[in-house]
Amino acid sequence: MKCPYCEHIDTEVIETRDSEDLGTTRRRRECSKCTKRFTTYERIESVPIIVIKKDGRKEQFERGKLQMGILKACEKTMVGIEDIERIVDEVERELRSLDGVEVESKKLGQMVAGRLKKIDKIAYIRFASVFRRFVDVEDFEKELQKLA
Repeated sequence: MKCPYCEHIDTEVIETRDSEDLGTTRRRRECSKCTKRFTTYERIESVPIIVIKKDGRKEQFERGKLQMGILKACEKTMVGIEDIERIVDEVERELRSLDGVEVESKKLGQMVAGRLKKIDKIAYIRFASVFRRFVDVEDFEKELQKLA
């Protein structure tokens, strides 16, 4: 790391602290030439996840948008906000572990639907009806038969 005072390239880390959310590391450094101290911050540069929509359009993954979709499906159910946060966290973590940076919206929907199915069948049916674009009552009946 280059010293901001004398531009010497040899500096020593004196102290390291992680932020509470572990997203940033703060380092106190000292220049070996001028002995002045300075602080640097280190963050992981996250690559944006791209969602490929059914019509072929591409848009950046938005955690808040996913959270709102799940929240709507879970209205008036026993699914709590902690469960929704956990699902969003798990899905985002799984997306970031994939080989590429692009994911089809269908795959994203399947990831959420599978998790909702385990915790609340009503929330699952609501989410699936939007995600799979149920058109009529028969679509609901078919999905309910699968659950039974």
